[in-house]
Amino acid sequence: MDTLEVITMPIMNNYETIYIVKPDLSDEIVLGLINKYQNTLIKNGGKNIFIQNRGRRHLAYPIKRYHDGVYIQMNYEGNGTLVKGLERDMRFDDNIIRLLTIKQNNINISI
Repeated sequence: MDTLEVITMPIMNNYETIYIVKPDLSDEIVLGLINKYQNTLIKNGGKNIFIQNRGRRHLAYPIKRYHDGVYIQMNYEGNGTLVKGLERDMRFDDNIIRLLTIKQNNINISI
């Protein structure tokens, strides 16, 4: 009998990651962080990447003694391994004070 080899492709889901960076960083450093994580997504197989800098906003409560933060929103398509690696890299970055990733059923990107 012949054996049938099954090749499994990773399931691509839509994700949204929002992260908050320290408010005292210069615009060049914030842009560098955005490019760093965009390149991480591209390098690890992320597709349909859409990134928005939501700007500086007041936080509802202090996080690591900061009352303001710069919000960055990333919408992309990837798998769980990609998200896990991205979040690991972000948690080790001292410039990021909070992050949240959610899996979306239907992608709605508001401009």
